[in-house]
Amino acid sequence: MNSRYLIWFLFAFFAIGVGLYPLTYFLADVSSKGIITSKPQELQASLFWNLCFFAHVGLGGIALLSGWSQFFKSIRNKYLKLHRGLGTVYGLAVLLSGLSSLYIAYYTAGGIVAILGFEALGILWLFTTLKAYQAIKAKKLDAHENWMIRSYALTFAAVTLRLWLPFFMGIFHMPFVDAYRIIAWLCWVPNLMVAELIIRKQYAKKKHMMLAK
Repeated sequence: MNSRYLIWFLFAFFAIGVGLYPLTYFLADVSSKGIITSKPQELQASLFWNLCFFAHVGLGGIALLSGWSQFFKSIRNKYLKLHRGLGTVYGLAVLLSGLSSLYIAYYTAGGIVAILGFEALGILWLFTTLKAYQAIKAKKLDAHENWMIRSYALTFAAVTLRLWLPFFMGIFHMPFVDAYRIIAWLCWVPNLMVAELIIRKQYAKKKHMMLAK
């Protein structure tokens, strides 16, 4: 398989797989929901925390599922109405999931280091998605695409978090809390760096094509 197609396959595979993962929280018995049972009893009993938690994981999954196909130009160009519809779903999902994340991040494991990592992720997730919305309203298509790349790179932190965690705990045998402090930053900072590389590469390609005309 061509390496480019392999990358796209893995990208779609993990986006769909992790995007569907929140269903386990809604279908499983409450007592078996691991991350919830690790929280203090008073937090588990909090209606507001539960609403924010389920809004975050559920709508975060919807953001993953609605966003990955937007990067396939053939689909985007052929089905413009679908692209716009999915974009609206994605934006609303990020808005509500991102706002919820700012609250639940305060109660994350790993103390202040992990809290700051996830709070920064939530703020940047909301910011980049807002900038993408503003750009498309102003009909700045290139800017919209660039901000959406950044936004989805942060959405994809849900995937990279789940890839890094077993790596640190399984290979390095690191305690969960120690690993979580690192992954609170590692799950999204490299993603954003890759997004910037993609944006720069696309800009260089477009500039080369313009000069070649």
